Amino acid sequence: MKDKPLKGIRVLTLEQFGAGPYGTMFMAELGAEVIKVEAPEGDPSRQVGPYRLGKDDSEYFQAWNLGKKSVTIDMKSAAGRAQFEALVKSADCVVNNMRGTQPAKLGIDYASLKHLKPSIVCLHISAYGRFNERKDWPGYDFLMQAEAGLMELTGDPAGAPTRVGVSLIDSMSGLTGTVGLLACLLRAKTTGEGCDVDTCLYDVAMHQLTYPGFWYLNEGDVSPRVPRSAHLSLAPVQTYPTKDGWIFIMCMTQKFWLALCAAMGRDDLVSDPRFPDPNTRAANRAELDVALDPTFRTRTTDEWLAKFNGVLPAAPVYRLDRALDSDFARAAGMVSSVPHPAKGELRVISNPLRIDGERLAQAACSPLGADNESLLGKKS
Repeated sequence: MKDKPLKGIRVLTLEQFGAGPYGTMFMAELGAEVIKVEAPEGDPSRQVGPYRLGKDDSEYFQAWNLGKKSVTIDMKSAAGRAQFEALVKSADCVVNNMRGTQPAKLGIDYASLKHLKPSIVCLHISAYGRFNERKDWPGYDFLMQAEAGLMELTGDPAGAPTRVGVSLIDSMSGLTGTVGLLACLLRAKTTGEGCDVDTCLYDVAMHQLTYPGFWYLNEGDVSPRVPRSAHLSLAPVQTYPTKDGWIFIMCMTQKFWLALCAAMGRDDLVSDPRFPDPNTRAANRAELDVALDPTFRTRTTDEWLAKFNGVLPAAPVYRLDRALDSDFARAAGMVSSVPHPAKGELRVISNPLRIDGERLAQAACSPLGADNESLLGKKS
């Protein structure tokens, strides 16, 4: 790709672990020069195991930080502050994911930096926000899933509340913050005036409640956990057991229900008075499972997918290894590799964006302080 869309944008980021790094990694892969400003000891996630990549690097760290440069600055020293301010004058934005009161104390909010560059945009991603009684509370993804009600919506009704298997709120918070940051950068390019942009893990987690949240706020309906990861109001939209595993079926419309019945040879279900429409089928979900389970168990997952292909929405339920090693993941180009000084070749998950049909090129994050000399004029 000749010119990535964010080429020429310089981002300074003071970040660690997930939310901030995920958002700025997208900016780096879209062509921005993302400079990771680290304390001399580095982002703590560089030390997260079990898979280390030398002294100050790990596969966990790289998963959140591909494509970035690294400088080490003691932000609390006069010399370090001077180095940082010199970078600010050449930057377009400053990002952090610190506790709510820390940006002002550290002097990395808009009020503290606008005298250096009036158009600077400052993105703050905290746990609970900068404007309430929890602004100094530490917080992480899984806590937000718990408090926002997401864990109580996830998992089998007979089991414990369950979190999503990955740090989804971190990722969503990083992307939410990046959307706000890019919008304000566009405005700053026109007006010459920057600003603060805020989001937080708690707000993003609450925003993910979407339609179950609307149902409660307007109807007092508290959505329960449902078996087999089923949709709350439509059926069949859930997992079904096959001869060798599980398959997920999504008959979100009547058209897909009719296609399912035809593909399974179950035309008898079309006229069954218990299953006339998606909402009634959901109300009679247990009876629908009794009717469908024996038929699903007659074929393997792959055999059912072959019958359903292009006819109705269906997917295999894969373990992580099979998901990453699948033929389709390979054909889609969702796994790639980048050079790494310790690993030689580091396999990575590809960026999900394409520009003019082309996936974004990726690179490993620089070693800790590797860019000190080129950016700060001092050796690391």
